[in-house]
Amino acid sequence: MCGIVGYLGKKPVVPLLVDSLRHLEYRGYDSAGIAYLDDENLFQVYKACGKLVNLENILPEAAGNGTESSSTLHLGIGHIRWATHGAANEINAHPHTSNDNQIALVHNGIIENFYELRQSLAAEGVQFSSDTDTECVVHLLNKLNKASDGSNFIQVLQQALKQLKGAYALTLASRDNPDRLYAVRNHAPLVIGVGSEEYLVASDAVAVASHHNKIIYLKDREIAEISPEGVRIFNLDGEEVQPIIEPLNIGPLQIDKKGFKHFMMKEIHEQPDVVRNSLAGRLVGVDQPIDLTPQVSNNGSDPTAILNQIDRIVITGCGTSFNAGLVGKYFIEELVRIPVEVESAGEYRYRNPVVNKKTLIVAMSQSGETADTLEAVRQSSQQGAKVLTITNREDSSIAREADIVLSARAGVEVSVCATKTFVAQIIVLYLLGLSLAETRGTYPTEQLQALKSGLLKVPTLIESVLSNPEVVQPLAKKYGHARDLLFIARGINYPVALEGALKLKEISYIHAEGYSASELKHGPIAMLDEDIPVLSILVPGLVFDKSLSNAQEAKARDARSIGLTTTDAMVDQAGPLEDTFEDILTIPQVPELLSPLVATVPLQLFAYYIAEHLGKDVDQPRNLAKSVTVE
Repeated sequence: MCGIVGYLGKKPVVPLLVDSLRHLEYRGYDSAGIAYLDDENLFQVYKACGKLVNLENILPEAAGNGTESSSTLHLGIGHIRWATHGAANEINAHPHTSNDNQIALVHNGIIENFYELRQSLAAEGVQFSSDTDTECVVHLLNKLNKASDGSNFIQVLQQALKQLKGAYALTLASRDNPDRLYAVRNHAPLVIGVGSEEYLVASDAVAVASHHNKIIYLKDREIAEISPEGVRIFNLDGEEVQPIIEPLNIGPLQIDKKGFKHFMMKEIHEQPDVVRNSLAGRLVGVDQPIDLTPQVSNNGSDPTAILNQIDRIVITGCGTSFNAGLVGKYFIEELVRIPVEVESAGEYRYRNPVVNKKTLIVAMSQSGETADTLEAVRQSSQQGAKVLTITNREDSSIAREADIVLSARAGVEVSVCATKTFVAQIIVLYLLGLSLAETRGTYPTEQLQALKSGLLKVPTLIESVLSNPEVVQPLAKKYGHARDLLFIARGINYPVALEGALKLKEISYIHAEGYSASELKHGPIAMLDEDIPVLSILVPGLVFDKSLSNAQEAKARDARSIGLTTTDAMVDQAGPLEDTFEDILTIPQVPELLSPLVATVPLQLFAYYIAEHLGKDVDQPRNLAKSVTVE
């Protein structure tokens, strides 16, 4: 989940490393560090706890700048950390160096057999200074390097990597080879930006895009040796592999809040345009068929043939993607009449799921690098299932392994708390459901057209909610000091209750849970009293009356009740609603099947304003990172 970078070239190394790390800070902010070779061929190491700015504040003004000339070569590595092994402190911050300052290394991932390695190395007299699994790797490399007299560092890497278990990406340098940078990938993302006699290694292409427009995507169990002469790639058996240099089709990442206080609020307000972008070219008119021509079709796959043969769908993802998948389940089953299952990717990958060539796996990942979801894709492919992925990153690992790729088209999401990607993923699932229903004739044409017409209106409905955020702010102050909060709903808005609770606990650290309102009497109602607010989502439709009854049951147990409903419900059911709820939030009238796209927005605002009221770090909440690339 950490971010790593490495640079070899003639530009001042420290400013370039810091700039690259700034593009990776979404991956962690427990600590940051850099190491570079100075004019004496010694590693200079700087580390700081907390965010990247703390590292910037301790860097000497001229550190690593050198001079940019045709004869000067600069080498350095950098790291932004999300702590796994060892506390988030300066000692455990990367880079790590060998005891003799011979090798410096940064690492993303987890070394699963670190304890055995540490015990063995310690028994041989190696002194450890940190609690990390990473330090085992640098000491192991140093030991093997000394035994080989430093003459062939690629062989040293091959020997060391055969002893490591886990998922990891490494970038490292050795004083024996001051004109060489090394990069290793094994089930963790790593790319190499290619320039004119300079190279930039990074965990994500966005860190490369500001500097290079050509890229090499390392594959698992590959070692790259980067020198002024070029990039050589080897596998663990010592065989050289021809590097594939591809154009980098993403522009430099523009990190701009556009006048908003936080990225989260900016991204909430971008949702109307996200919906428009997701629909563009795909839904062109209510009487026109959905066009789901994928952005990518891998392995020579025929997307139409794949979708025509499926008789079952399994949606898999983690966190917000899992919740979006649940919304998709309700929608697709209603329209297409085929079974849809939604599985947590972390659980799915460790089962032996029953899939075959008629099963479509829909893998959901904003970053396209979520470790559990990526492994679920690989496992499903090995069992013969076809994989369609919905991701925000068409250059990601998951996109390169799926049979069909559908872009979420949400644009860069900087805030750790996912908002616009939730809506974007739901839109793509809806389009998939509409397309399958049209092809198979499983839903009345008039009702399909009504849903299409409703989707085209969703951006305007969201804009209506966003035009009046001050309605939510007083509720944030009123309920912001609750220790617990319950979100309940039924039917297609049950996943919205889950997502609303997830947003609140992510950024405010208030304990919140989402429940099906029908489950209230099966346990959770025992917790209710005047100290636990209950937020109920009620949209006119099949389960409105039942949901209102459940909310009334919560009120009868003295729970403070908040209602989220529609403007038309407030006209038709004003008396019962006002009698039931202490406070009411409204959204515009919207068809029940489409309501999650609109109902989620007030809950995002509710979480945001509570976190802001409590003085929390909205965009970078504690213990979280944007991309979860380790288990």
